[in-house]
Amino acid sequence: MREPGSGAGHSLSIVVPLRDEEDNVLPLVTQVQAALAGAPWPWQLILVDDGSRDRTSERIREAVAAGPRHLSGAILRRGFGQTAAMQAGIDLARGTVIATLDGDLQNNPHDIVRMVRRLLDEDLDLLVGWRRARRDGLWRRLPSRLGNRLIGLLTGVPLHDYGCTLKVYRAAVLRRVRLYGEMHRFIPSWMATLTSPDRIREEEVSHFPRRHGRSKYGAYGLGRAVKVLLDLLTMAFFVRFRASPGHFFGRIGLGCGGAGLAVLGWLTWLKLAEGAAIAGRPLLLLGILLVVIGAQFVCTGILTEMLARTWFEAGGAPTYLVRETVGGAGEDLPSHQRPRTARERP
Repeated sequence: MREPGSGAGHSLSIVVPLRDEEDNVLPLVTQVQAALAGAPWPWQLILVDDGSRDRTSERIREAVAAGPRHLSGAILRRGFGQTAAMQAGIDLARGTVIATLDGDLQNNPHDIVRMVRRLLDEDLDLLVGWRRARRDGLWRRLPSRLGNRLIGLLTGVPLHDYGCTLKVYRAAVLRRVRLYGEMHRFIPSWMATLTSPDRIREEEVSHFPRRHGRSKYGAYGLGRAVKVLLDLLTMAFFVRFRASPGHFFGRIGLGCGGAGLAVLGWLTWLKLAEGAAIAGRPLLLLGILLVVIGAQFVCTGILTEMLARTWFEAGGAPTYLVRETVGGAGEDLPSHQRPRTARERP
């Protein structure tokens, strides 16, 4: 049954991960409150401090104290990374629709209402922001474009801007995705394993130059590129072989084992039919090695199938630890089944 596009019965949670953004917290809250003032849904804003070393946590407490009805905060024990901070906010969210937003004032909160309306009107599960007129330097835009094309090629979900944090999700689907490593940029691909790619769309959004400070999450370098590439390969593997990893390893094993058996068969024919000496041939060692490698890959495939069954049946462990939660915004929103947060015990 199609959900009503009017938004009846829906609620909105906005998750903002922050690291060393003390000058941006209060202006961001003001912008969000102005943008959501006429929203037809109950809403909450969740500010997650990812181990900031400045006064970001203090600014979050000030904002929550000034607007406790809609605001809440989470102060993580240390810097766990943008992905884990985003997961912390998602776990605290109570809305049927969840939006994620950068804390650097480069996204426009006024785009959120329009995107939520489209998500509900078109019965989508994810609407991705597309910073078509991106206000960043070429040194950031060029790697981003190359990365977007590579991600789309490997995952089969072509989008113009995977890196835009401004996204709107249907919470029931997003909560089935657990985020690890640097996986937040690959959420559209993860969601494509749970829903039809036809229910994933993109929307042009505004983008502004950074006003205060510099990017803490978006800096590019060799180390970051390596992490992203490794996460991309991991994600591509999960997208294609998550339910049947044995097929991936089994194909490699059968290929290596088959090649090894072919080599050994040919050498056996030379020995028996022509009486050729084969003991000192490197090809003999290669054939034996390929058979052994093939057997190992097949056994690995069987083990990964067993692990996959366990993974599907067991709950995942959180990637963060919350030191403190501030405020209780969203308590009037309907409660929904969601993963438990990893709050620190006394």
